[in-house]
Amino acid sequence: MNNLLKETTYIMKKYKIKANKSLGQNFLIDEFVINNIIESAQIGKEDLVIEIGPGLGTLTKYLLEKAKKVICIELDKKMITILEDRFSLYNNLQIINNDVLKVDLNSMILEEKRKTQIKNVKIVANLPYYITTPIIMKLLESKLDIQSITVMIQKEVADRLIAKPGDKQTGAITYTVYYYCEGEKVLEVPHTSFIPEPEVTSEVIKLNIRKEPIIKNIDEITLFKIIKAAFMQRRKTLLNSLTNAHIFKDKEEGTIVLNNCGLLENTRAENLTLQDFAKITNEILK
Repeated sequence: MNNLLKETTYIMKKYKIKANKSLGQNFLIDEFVINNIIESAQIGKEDLVIEIGPGLGTLTKYLLEKAKKVICIELDKKMITILEDRFSLYNNLQIINNDVLKVDLNSMILEEKRKTQIKNVKIVANLPYYITTPIIMKLLESKLDIQSITVMIQKEVADRLIAKPGDKQTGAITYTVYYYCEGEKVLEVPHTSFIPEPEVTSEVIKLNIRKEPIIKNIDEITLFKIIKAAFMQRRKTLLNSLTNAHIFKDKEEGTIVLNNCGLLENTRAENLTLQDFAKITNEILK
Protein backbone atom coordinates (compact mmCIF):
# COMPACT_ATOMS: atom_id res chain seq x y z
CA MET A 1 0.00 0.00 0.00
CA ASN A 2 1.53 3.36 -0.99
CA ASN A 3 1.83 6.19 1.54
CA LEU A 4 -0.81 8.36 -0.09
CA LEU A 5 -3.33 5.51 -0.11
CA LYS A 6 -2.57 4.84 3.60
CA GLU A 7 -3.00 8.53 4.44
CA THR A 8 -6.24 8.80 2.45
CA THR A 9 -7.85 5.69 3.95
CA TYR A 10 -6.79 6.84 7.45
CA ILE A 11 -8.44 10.26 6.96
CA MET A 12 -11.58 8.68 5.51
CA LYS A 13 -11.88 6.34 8.51
CA LYS A 14 -11.09 9.04 11.05
CA TYR A 15 -13.77 11.41 9.73
CA LYS A 16 -16.18 8.64 8.65
CA ILE A 17 -16.03 9.83 5.06
CA LYS A 18 -17.47 8.05 2.05
CA ALA A 19 -17.06 9.49 -1.42
CA ASN A 20 -20.19 11.45 -2.32
CA LYS A 21 -21.27 10.27 -5.77
CA SER A 22 -23.68 13.19 -6.22
CA LEU A 23 -20.71 15.57 -5.83
CA GLY A 24 -18.55 13.45 -8.16
CA GLN A 25 -15.97 12.68 -5.46
CA ASN A 26 -13.04 10.39 -6.28
CA PHE A 27 -9.96 10.77 -4.11
CA LEU A 28 -6.55 10.89 -5.81
CA ILE A 29 -4.00 8.45 -4.36
CA ASP A 30 -1.24 8.64 -6.98
CA GLU A 31 1.82 10.67 -5.95
CA PHE A 32 3.26 10.61 -9.49
CA VAL A 33 0.12 12.34 -10.79
CA ILE A 34 0.17 14.93 -7.99
CA ASN A 35 3.81 15.77 -8.70
CA ASN A 36 2.98 16.23 -12.39
CA ILE A 37 0.08 18.56 -11.58
CA ILE A 38 2.22 20.67 -9.24
CA GLU A 39 5.14 20.78 -11.68
CA SER A 40 3.01 21.72 -14.70
CA ALA A 41 1.20 24.47 -12.76
CA GLN A 42 4.64 26.10 -12.17
CA ILE A 43 3.76 27.56 -8.79
CA GLY A 44 6.13 30.03 -7.15
CA LYS A 45 6.39 31.98 -3.89
CA GLU A 46 4.76 35.06 -5.43
CA ASP A 47 1.69 33.15 -6.63
CA LEU A 48 -1.87 32.96 -5.36
CA VAL A 49 -3.40 29.56 -6.10
CA ILE A 50 -7.16 29.08 -6.13
CA GLU A 51 -7.96 25.41 -5.65
CA ILE A 52 -11.47 24.34 -6.62
CA GLY A 53 -12.84 21.26 -4.85
CA PRO A 54 -9.84 20.34 -2.65
CA GLY A 55 -11.71 17.45 -1.00
CA LEU A 56 -9.48 15.78 1.59
CA GLY A 57 -6.63 18.22 0.86
CA THR A 58 -4.37 15.79 -1.04
CA LEU A 59 -3.26 18.46 -3.54
CA THR A 60 -3.64 21.29 -1.03
CA LYS A 61 -0.73 20.02 1.05
CA TYR A 62 1.67 20.39 -1.89
CA LEU A 63 0.20 23.72 -3.02
CA LEU A 64 0.69 25.27 0.44
CA GLU A 65 4.42 24.44 0.32
CA LYS A 66 4.89 26.08 -3.07
CA ALA A 67 2.57 29.14 -3.16
CA LYS A 68 2.44 32.43 -1.31
CA LYS A 69 -1.24 31.80 -0.58
CA VAL A 70 -3.84 29.14 -1.35
CA ILE A 71 -7.58 29.80 -1.40
CA CYS A 72 -9.63 26.59 -1.34
CA ILE A 73 -13.24 26.70 -2.53
CA GLU A 74 -15.10 23.62 -1.32
CA LEU A 75 -18.85 22.89 -1.37
CA ASP A 76 -18.91 19.87 0.98
CA LYS A 77 -19.01 20.94 4.66
CA LYS A 78 -17.50 17.64 5.81
CA MET A 79 -14.38 18.44 3.78
CA ILE A 80 -14.15 21.91 5.36
CA THR A 81 -13.65 20.32 8.81
CA ILE A 82 -10.92 18.05 7.45
CA LEU A 83 -9.10 20.91 5.71
CA GLU A 84 -9.24 23.10 8.81
CA ASP A 85 -7.88 20.28 10.99
CA ARG A 86 -5.16 19.15 8.57
CA PHE A 87 -3.75 22.59 7.82
CA SER A 88 -4.36 24.49 11.05
CA LEU A 89 -0.64 25.31 11.34
CA TYR A 90 -0.42 26.98 7.92
CA ASN A 91 -0.87 30.74 7.77
CA ASN A 92 -1.15 30.93 3.97
CA LEU A 93 -4.49 29.12 3.59
CA GLN A 94 -8.02 30.51 3.24
CA ILE A 95 -11.01 28.17 2.98
CA ILE A 96 -14.31 29.18 1.40
CA ASN A 97 -17.33 26.90 1.88
CA ASN A 98 -19.34 27.66 -1.25
CA ASP A 99 -20.20 26.60 -4.79
CA VAL A 100 -17.48 28.03 -7.05
CA LEU A 101 -20.18 29.02 -9.58
CA LYS A 102 -21.59 31.42 -6.95
CA VAL A 103 -18.28 32.97 -5.88
CA ASP A 104 -17.30 36.40 -7.23
CA LEU A 105 -13.79 35.39 -8.26
CA ASN A 106 -13.01 38.72 -9.93
CA SER A 107 -13.57 40.70 -6.73
CA MET A 108 -11.68 38.12 -4.69
CA ILE A 109 -8.62 38.27 -6.95
CA LEU A 110 -8.66 42.08 -7.06
CA GLU A 111 -8.78 42.22 -3.27
CA GLU A 112 -5.92 39.72 -2.88
CA LYS A 113 -3.74 41.65 -5.33
CA ARG A 114 -4.55 44.92 -3.56
CA LYS A 115 -3.61 43.78 -0.07
CA THR A 116 -0.72 41.37 -0.76
CA GLN A 117 2.34 41.12 -2.98
CA ILE A 118 0.77 38.57 -5.32
CA LYS A 119 2.39 38.46 -8.74
CA ASN A 120 0.36 35.76 -10.54
CA VAL A 121 -2.90 33.95 -9.92
CA LYS A 122 -3.22 30.31 -10.95
CA ILE A 123 -6.14 27.93 -10.72
CA VAL A 124 -5.59 24.26 -9.87
CA ALA A 125 -8.39 21.74 -9.58
CA ASN A 126 -9.43 18.11 -9.68
CA LEU A 127 -12.90 18.89 -11.04
CA PRO A 128 -16.02 16.74 -10.59
CA TYR A 129 -16.84 15.39 -14.05
CA TYR A 130 -20.53 16.28 -13.95
CA ILE A 131 -19.85 20.02 -13.64
CA THR A 132 -16.57 20.43 -15.56
CA THR A 133 -17.91 22.47 -18.47
CA PRO A 134 -19.87 25.08 -16.45
CA ILE A 135 -16.83 25.68 -14.21
CA ILE A 136 -14.37 26.01 -17.12
CA MET A 137 -16.78 28.35 -18.93
CA LYS A 138 -17.20 30.52 -15.83
CA LEU A 139 -13.43 30.78 -15.35
CA LEU A 140 -12.91 31.83 -18.98
CA GLU A 141 -15.94 34.04 -19.57
CA SER A 142 -15.37 35.96 -16.32
CA LYS A 143 -12.06 37.16 -17.85
CA LEU A 144 -10.28 36.72 -14.55
CA ASP A 145 -6.86 38.19 -13.96
CA ILE A 146 -5.25 34.74 -13.95
CA GLN A 147 -2.26 33.21 -15.71
CA SER A 148 -3.31 29.58 -16.06
CA ILE A 149 -5.81 26.85 -15.21
CA THR A 150 -4.43 23.38 -14.47
CA VAL A 151 -7.20 20.82 -14.11
CA MET A 152 -7.81 17.10 -14.00
CA ILE A 153 -11.02 16.13 -15.80
CA GLN A 154 -12.51 13.27 -17.81
CA LYS A 155 -10.23 12.44 -20.75
CA GLU A 156 -12.96 12.68 -23.38
CA VAL A 157 -13.85 16.22 -22.26
CA ALA A 158 -10.18 17.20 -21.87
CA ASP A 159 -9.39 16.17 -25.44
CA ARG A 160 -12.27 18.29 -26.73
CA LEU A 161 -11.18 21.30 -24.68
CA ILE A 162 -7.60 21.34 -25.94
CA ALA A 163 -8.28 20.24 -29.53
CA LYS A 164 -7.41 22.71 -32.26
CA PRO A 165 -10.47 24.04 -34.14
CA GLY A 166 -10.94 21.76 -37.15
CA ASP A 167 -9.69 18.58 -35.41
CA LYS A 168 -12.03 15.57 -35.35
CA GLN A 169 -12.68 16.04 -31.60
CA THR A 170 -13.82 19.63 -32.14
CA GLY A 171 -16.98 20.81 -30.39
CA ALA A 172 -18.45 24.26 -29.73
CA ILE A 173 -16.48 24.49 -26.47
CA THR A 174 -13.21 23.88 -28.38
CA TYR A 175 -13.56 27.24 -30.11
CA THR A 176 -14.43 29.06 -26.89
CA VAL A 177 -11.42 27.64 -25.06
CA TYR A 178 -9.14 28.36 -28.03
CA TYR A 179 -10.42 31.95 -28.12
CA TYR A 180 -9.37 32.56 -24.51
CA CYS A 181 -6.32 30.36 -24.07
CA GLU A 182 -3.78 27.88 -25.38
CA GLY A 183 -4.33 24.36 -24.09
CA GLU A 184 -1.83 21.58 -23.54
CA LYS A 185 -2.05 17.99 -22.36
CA VAL A 186 -0.05 17.15 -19.23
CA LEU A 187 -0.79 13.43 -18.72
CA GLU A 188 -3.45 10.73 -18.77
CA VAL A 189 -4.52 9.38 -15.38
CA PRO A 190 -5.83 5.79 -15.13
CA HIS A 191 -8.88 5.05 -12.99
CA THR A 192 -6.62 3.06 -10.62
CA SER A 193 -5.16 6.39 -9.40
CA PHE A 194 -8.33 7.06 -7.35
CA ILE A 195 -10.48 5.63 -4.61
CA PRO A 196 -13.18 4.81 -5.38
CA GLU A 197 -12.13 4.13 -8.96
CA PRO A 198 -14.12 6.12 -11.55
CA GLU A 199 -15.30 4.27 -14.63
CA VAL A 200 -13.42 6.59 -16.98
CA THR A 201 -9.84 7.63 -17.68
CA SER A 202 -8.92 11.12 -16.51
CA GLU A 203 -6.52 13.64 -17.99
CA VAL A 204 -4.58 16.60 -16.61
CA ILE A 205 -4.56 19.61 -18.94
CA LYS A 206 -3.22 23.12 -18.62
CA LEU A 207 -4.91 26.16 -20.12
CA ASN A 208 -2.56 29.14 -20.51
CA ILE A 209 -4.61 32.33 -20.69
CA ARG A 210 -3.84 34.46 -23.74
CA LYS A 211 -2.41 37.90 -22.95
CA GLU A 212 -3.86 39.28 -26.17
CA PRO A 213 -7.15 38.17 -27.77
CA ILE A 214 -6.58 35.90 -30.77
CA ILE A 215 -9.29 37.82 -32.65
CA LYS A 216 -9.63 41.55 -32.14
CA ASN A 217 -12.67 43.84 -32.56
CA ILE A 218 -15.29 41.10 -32.53
CA ASP A 219 -18.76 40.96 -30.99
CA GLU A 220 -18.12 38.02 -28.64
CA ILE A 221 -21.78 37.41 -27.79
CA THR A 222 -22.72 37.02 -31.46
CA LEU A 223 -19.58 34.99 -32.24
CA PHE A 224 -20.26 32.40 -29.53
CA LYS A 225 -23.99 32.33 -30.34
CA ILE A 226 -23.14 31.42 -33.95
CA ILE A 227 -20.60 28.77 -32.90
CA LYS A 228 -23.08 27.19 -30.48
CA ALA A 229 -25.82 27.15 -33.14
CA ALA A 230 -23.44 25.62 -35.70
CA PHE A 231 -22.75 22.63 -33.44
CA MET A 232 -26.32 22.08 -32.23
CA GLN A 233 -26.92 19.96 -35.34
CA ARG A 234 -23.36 19.04 -36.21
CA ARG A 235 -24.35 16.34 -38.75
CA LYS A 236 -26.03 18.97 -40.87
CA THR A 237 -24.22 21.43 -43.11
CA LEU A 238 -23.34 24.81 -41.63
CA LEU A 239 -25.90 26.42 -43.94
CA ASN A 240 -28.71 24.20 -42.61
CA SER A 241 -27.65 24.49 -38.96
CA LEU A 242 -27.49 28.28 -38.98
CA THR A 243 -30.71 28.60 -40.98
CA ASN A 244 -32.56 26.26 -38.58
CA ALA A 245 -31.22 28.30 -35.63
CA HIS A 246 -32.46 31.52 -37.30
CA ILE A 247 -28.94 32.95 -37.51
CA PHE A 248 -29.68 33.24 -41.23
CA LYS A 249 -33.12 34.53 -42.27
CA ASP A 250 -33.25 31.83 -44.94
CA LYS A 251 -30.94 29.64 -47.03
CA GLU A 252 -30.63 32.32 -49.69
CA GLU A 253 -29.24 34.82 -47.20
CA GLY A 254 -27.04 32.10 -45.68
CA THR A 255 -25.56 31.21 -49.07
CA ILE A 256 -24.67 34.85 -49.72
CA VAL A 257 -23.03 35.23 -46.27
CA LEU A 258 -21.00 32.03 -46.64
CA ASN A 259 -19.91 32.92 -50.19
CA ASN A 260 -18.83 36.39 -49.04
CA CYS A 261 -16.70 34.65 -46.38
CA GLY A 262 -15.15 32.33 -48.97
CA LEU A 263 -16.97 29.27 -47.64
CA LEU A 264 -18.86 26.57 -49.55
CA GLU A 265 -22.54 25.86 -48.87
CA ASN A 266 -21.86 22.21 -47.92
CA THR A 267 -19.23 23.13 -45.30
CA ARG A 268 -19.72 21.61 -41.83
CA ALA A 269 -19.08 23.39 -38.53
CA GLU A 270 -16.08 21.28 -37.49
CA ASN A 271 -14.21 22.20 -40.69
CA LEU A 272 -14.12 25.90 -39.83
CA THR A 273 -11.36 27.84 -38.11
CA LEU A 274 -12.12 30.39 -35.40
CA GLN A 275 -11.27 33.07 -37.97
CA ASP A 276 -13.95 31.65 -40.31
CA PHE A 277 -16.57 32.02 -37.58
CA ALA A 278 -15.33 35.57 -36.97
CA LYS A 279 -15.82 36.37 -40.68
CA ILE A 280 -19.40 35.02 -40.55
CA THR A 281 -20.05 37.10 -37.40
CA ASN A 282 -18.82 40.31 -39.01
CA GLU A 283 -20.69 39.59 -42.24
CA ILE A 284 -23.98 39.03 -40.39
CA LEU A 285 -23.53 42.22 -38.34
CA LYS A 286 -22.91 44.38 -41.41
